[in-house]
Order: sequence, then structure tokens, then C-alpha cells
Amino acid sequence: MELDKNGIATGDTTEDKKQRKRFIMNFYKMWETENPQKQIFNKSLKDFINVKHISIKETTGQASHRHISTLAITFLTEILANAVQKGIPQNTNPKKDNQKGFEKIIMMEYYKKGLGKIKLTVGVKRGTKEKVQYCITAIENG
Repeated sequence: MELDKNGIATGDTTEDKKQRKRFIMNFYKMWETENPQKQIFNKSLKDFINVKHISIKETTGQASHRHISTLAITFLTEILANAVQKGIPQNTNPKKDNQKGFEKIIMMEYYKKGLGKIKLTVGVKRGTKEKVQYCITAIENG
């Protein structure tokens, strides 16, 4: 297994993807230690984006598929603070169990030099309207 300078597996084998899942989970644990409120103020939304269990679960599952998406997670605070809303919030997909607690999904983007475009998906909780990071993936190489 080949690792980059951050310790992230660069290949596409099952073992590489498992290693990236572990890397993402460990990164979130470290991030939560440094950010005990588990939220970052987003300039575009003019509101806090919260990091919850669903954030880690969904991002680990999606971002671990590709090295570039796993690398994007290392810029979590920067992405949460600076991503810009794209379009209007959409209704959740009733077929996706993980989206059941949300009433709307907000698609956001952030451009990171060297990585390209990063997609941040934010869920708006039913009732409380709390904004929760749902998923982060790199969508375009820089």
C-alpha cells in the first residue's frame, strides 16, 4: 500500500479504501478535540454548520472511495467556513434513509488550489432548522 505525505493510501484496492476510512474517522476525532463545539460559522449561509455523527458516517463512506476526496477532508474547517451555496436548497431524497432527519439539502462548493472543486452537502434538520454537514467529496481535480 502506497501512502502520500499525509499518510493517505493512494491506490484503489479494497485495502486502500479501508485505510482511507480509518484515516477519515481518525481525522474527525482529532478535529473534534480541537473544535469541541463541533461547528464552524459559514460565511455564505451566515450560520453555523454543525458536525454530527451523520457527518462522519456519510463522509467516511463517500470520501474514502477516492484519494482526492479523502485529502479534501484534511481541509475540513476551511471548507465548512468558506464553501458557497450553489442554487436553492432541495428537498431530501425519500429513498435515502440517512436523509430522513433533514427537510432540505443545500449543495455548496469550495475551490481549493491543488485539489480543485470540493462539494459540501449540508442538511437542514426538520424542526430546528439546524444546518449539519452531510458529506464532503472532491468533484474536480485542480
